Amino acid sequence: MVEPVYAPVVITAKALFKGLGLHIDLSGTEHIPRSGGAVLASNHIGYMDFIFAGLGANPAGRYVRFMAKDSIWKNPVAGPLMRGMKHIPVDRTAGAESFRIALDHIKNGEIVGIFPEATISRSFEIKDFKSGAARLAMDGGVPLIPTVLWGTHRIMTKGRPRDFSRGKAVSVSVGAPIDVPPGSDLDAVGEHLHEVMRGMLDDAIARYPQKPSGPDDTWWLPARLGGTAPTLPEATRADRLEALERARRKSDTA
Repeated sequence: MVEPVYAPVVITAKALFKGLGLHIDLSGTEHIPRSGGAVLASNHIGYMDFIFAGLGANPAGRYVRFMAKDSIWKNPVAGPLMRGMKHIPVDRTAGAESFRIALDHIKNGEIVGIFPEATISRSFEIKDFKSGAARLAMDGGVPLIPTVLWGTHRIMTKGRPRDFSRGKAVSVSVGAPIDVPPGSDLDAVGEHLHEVMRGMLDDAIARYPQKPSGPDDTWWLPARLGGTAPTLPEATRADRLEALERARRKSDTA
């Protein structure tokens, strides 16, 4: 398939990564099918995650159509790129249409990428999952591919200044496909996916070659590992407060 926008974007991204001196470790890429549909489920810790998760499919010669919030399409720069790469806008108040579009992509033999946590994890742990990834895989009759990122949050993430200093390490780990046959218990599938990805995250962190440079650089480590990131319950409370504030602002402007 000719990709007049996606292919140049990938080339540009790789050049940018080289310019930043990123040390990118790709593992498990043999689990990406070389043909046919699939659902790639990734954790979400930074604003550039869709780029790095998509990179995990690159060795197989595949492009991933990511589901992302529709506000990105309103950006004058990012919007045309997202359309050109055939990513899928998600309106959280009308998710059925984006689900239908994603399902069409899958049935046409493409890989659809989804972040089951829906939003960036402030704790850098894996949050509770929505059921969309498991449902897409079941309805599309395709495998569910767990993918875990680590290190991307050190470049751009929620609540932190951007840091494009050179030499950071980034890991992209792809796990074995999970079958989701018709009639599956989607809650059970989601729990299994969550458990698999938690284990993959623990392994990625353990293998990560870089450590904080000092006491003021522990923000990117989970609290359970001695970092100063919020705990998962603390991050959940912050997410809820942010959602309430967003709803209040929307109500005030209605």
